[in-house]
Amino acid sequence: MTKTLILALCAAALVPGAALAAPVAGGMYKIDSNHTQALFQVSHMGFTEFNGVIPNATGTMMLDPANPAADTLDVMLPVAALSTTNATLDGELKDPSWLDAAQFPAIHFVATKVTKTGETTALITGNLTMHGVTKPIVLDARFIGAGANPLSKACTVGFAAKAVLKRSDFGVTKYVPLIGDEVTLKINAAFEKQG
Repeated sequence: MTKTLILALCAAALVPGAALAAPVAGGMYKIDSNHTQALFQVSHMGFTEFNGVIPNATGTMMLDPANPAADTLDVMLPVAALSTTNATLDGELKDPSWLDAAQFPAIHFVATKVTKTGETTALITGNLTMHGVTKPIVLDARFIGAGANPLSKACTVGFAAKAVLKRSDFGVTKYVPLIGDEVTLKINAAFEKQG
């Protein structure tokens, strides 16, 4: 497929309401780090749901719209970039008693299986490595849209995904159960086509 044809396919996806129906170009994609966020939420002493974000994700995705089972995904989240609305808490979450950003600088997800569940949805099974521990998780993913980015002209696809994990499974046990063991992850990811 030529670059012109790929851009034309992506441009077709910009027609209002057509993003889901537009053809998605297969091939290698790279995360758009500036437009990708991993949000996390945990119960704070049973009083509130506390949120944070890990920006600056990096990674790649091989996308085959005709055969989603062949898709691959490899994503890294830099623990040092973790941010909440509280600078003191940010420092604590990065220290050795929590995520230990110095010893374990990244949270790493590698997909092992993609199962299409609907026209725009899939379950992405994979291995999540956090705090030096690797465990299987399943992301409930939804395709948002595809098209040529109007500013950069890059062929872009976007997804949202959600998963729930227990932090204690990864050896992050400080203050459990006072601070919730169950962590909800919400990922909003943009990928740009390479080549």
